[in-house]
Amino acid sequence: MFGAMRLFLILLVIQTVAYVALSLYSRGARRRKLEAWWDEKGKRGNKQAFVERGLHVYDNSFRRKLILGVYVVPWVAIGALIYIVNYM
Repeated sequence: MFGAMRLFLILLVIQTVAYVALSLYSRGARRRKLEAWWDEKGKRGNKQAFVERGLHVYDNSFRRKLILGVYVVPWVAIGALIYIVNYM
């Protein structure tokens, strides 16, 4: 029992590290795309405000929420493996 709890705790820590890394990477990539779009179009005005508005839209997007799959997918896979091994 303690072995399984330790395994689940380690998995949760690994998932958290992966989630943070993916979130930071994804947000950075979105920032770079917004800045490149601004430069490519030759816009005028406050570039920083444009990027912040774009990141705010990104923070509320479905794509951002897909990163939460880092937590869901491994647990579903473990549950499916347990079911298949024990009941099929």
